[in-house]
Amino acid sequence: MELAPPTLDSATSGCGTHDVERPEPVSASMRRAKAGARAAHVTTGQVREDGSGRVTIECSCGMVLTNGPDWTVDEHIRLHRAEARYLALSAVAPAGMPRILPVDAARLPRLD
Repeated sequence: MELAPPTLDSATSGCGTHDVERPEPVSASMRRAKAGARAAHVTTGQVREDGSGRVTIECSCGMVLTNGPDWTVDEHIRLHRAEARYLALSAVAPAGMPRILPVDAARLPRLD
């Protein structure tokens, strides 16, 4: 089986012995959105546990993250951060970019 040769960056192509394949850069707006979501959703304070086994910690956005009957507080933290990152990236994603979830005109997910 023969593979097609990689595409070379034109800035380095033909300039000697070190042609380099370069990945496409992430847009600055998407990089800023991801960093902003990370900074806006930081756990704050101490983990609190009540006598019934409920565990909570606050997020810097004001939401209280907790465990539940089928999830840990760590899983809630991970989901919360992933949702925040998704919403931030969705808001700056180029219009028309193919998406898994349908989006409204503001490029945010439709919650039908």
